[in-house]
Amino acid sequence: MGELGTAVLVTAAAGIGGTGLGGGAACLLRRESDRMVSLMLSFAAGVMIAVVCADLLVQALSQGHLPLTAAGVLTGFLITAGLNACLSCRPGLEGDGGRRGELILAGIVMAAAIALHNVPEGMVIGAAFASGEAGSGWVMAAVIGLHNVPEGMAVAAPLTAGGTQWWRAASLAAVTGAPTVLGAILGFWVGTLGPAALSAALSFASGAMLYVVFGELLPEAVGLWRGRAPALAAVAGVVVGMWIAG
Repeated sequence: MGELGTAVLVTAAAGIGGTGLGGGAACLLRRESDRMVSLMLSFAAGVMIAVVCADLLVQALSQGHLPLTAAGVLTGFLITAGLNACLSCRPGLEGDGGRRGELILAGIVMAAAIALHNVPEGMVIGAAFASGEAGSGWVMAAVIGLHNVPEGMAVAAPLTAGGTQWWRAASLAAVTGAPTVLGAILGFWVGTLGPAALSAALSFASGAMLYVVFGELLPEAVGLWRGRAPALAAVAGVVVGMWIAG
């Protein structure tokens, strides 16, 4: 099996498996798990920062295209931020007295938004495999899979609260991870077109990941637990990420 096949399988496990796991966990976990989720998100954010700065961007710059790399990072950041804006369009879920139909609609809207949002995340894995650094691809798949767990929970929670059977909610959460595979194929294909294309793919992926870190993971982690432990977990993630990238 070639690098593309490996990238597809690994991405499927991270995308579909991560969101599916989160969907199933949403039916079991309670608010007491917020601190554990906060630590998990903080650690994943730290690993992503280190891998992006010490691996992906280093490889992108080594292709000799500094302006292209800078533009790619900004483009990846802005496009991912735009896709993420869809999440803010979901119906409100304040209180426990909302109608079942509103909760189910919220879960469906969330699922569609996350599915779209997962495409650039898949590009990160595909571009990493295209660079010839399979280790980077495996690492990014692991942290993205970890990141997808709370996303799957966000899809399944309103559905189950609205009366949807738990296995249906978990299945829909898993399906939202499927577009990650499409992103991986696109990222791998662009990354094999030449040095300039590889630089563009890696820098775009880096920008997408930087948004995920600073626009999603860290704010969510702080919102779940306002303490020193999440910061320590993030630093630990950076150290582990540096060790992996090195």
